[in-house]
Amino acid sequence: MTMDPTALPPGFADQLAEYSARAAAPVEAKVAASTILLRDGQDGPEAFLMRRRTQMAFAGGMVVFPGGGVDPRDATDDVGWVGPSPSAWAQRLGLDDVSAARAVVCAAIRETFEESGVLLAGPDADSVVSDTSGPEWAEARRALEARETAFTDVLRERGLVVRTDLLRAWTCWITPEFEPRRYRTFFFVTASPAGQRAAAGSTESDAAGWLGVEAALAAAGESVAMLPPQYCTFLELAQHHSVGDIVDAADRPIPEPVMPGLELGADGAPRLVLPDRYAELNRERVAPR
Repeated sequence: MTMDPTALPPGFADQLAEYSARAAAPVEAKVAASTILLRDGQDGPEAFLMRRRTQMAFAGGMVVFPGGGVDPRDATDDVGWVGPSPSAWAQRLGLDDVSAARAVVCAAIRETFEESGVLLAGPDADSVVSDTSGPEWAEARRALEARETAFTDVLRERGLVVRTDLLRAWTCWITPEFEPRRYRTFFFVTASPAGQRAAAGSTESDAAGWLGVEAALAAAGESVAMLPPQYCTFLELAQHHSVGDIVDAADRPIPEPVMPGLELGADGAPRLVLPDRYAELNRERVAPR
């Protein structure tokens, strides 16, 4: 059994009908960042996943990677920074605005810390924080999620700089036009730093943990509910045998953003239109070997 990423997820058909009835212009997509936190497991790469609470207005009950919307304070230019420059990141992300690129990268690192406790930052360019599991770090995560403090303040108070060299841009997905909540989400990959432990902490999720890439694909659409961006990302990750291979493969400019279109299937029902590469990867999963 394999998931069909072109099938409209639960509730999307109703949203499409409402959108068509209103004949309204699409909602502007907000910029967001999501980090695929990876580690090597016994059976190959594993990713840290969270299940969003069913009460959430967007993707309720779905399994997602840590991530969220860009905070305007993420664009500040006084953040301690090592790794590729914001202008280099703008090129990798296909953005014309250097400030926007800085904000996306900072949001990716901040959201990873908020939702998993893993912090891609250290006192200098050659080290990362060794442990973020104590009560002081838990309070910092809570304050960030509540927007009571800025990420730059959390870093400055501890003498830390963001390690943007540990991130790689993977892809970008834009929510279909008929969705009432739309995001332009930049996905990143990173290897979980040695010594740090990923753990749930966000009020938006009710479960979290590590799951192998192959296991996630096998369970997708059944015991693991996920949206097309996550499933298609797993299809891509499954082409690599280790975290190192994945990070190396991402050392390039980000591909063109993916925004699913719509078409009528043979049964007359609307279906998502995705790039051909995802259909090919999905067929390869079920092809006889």
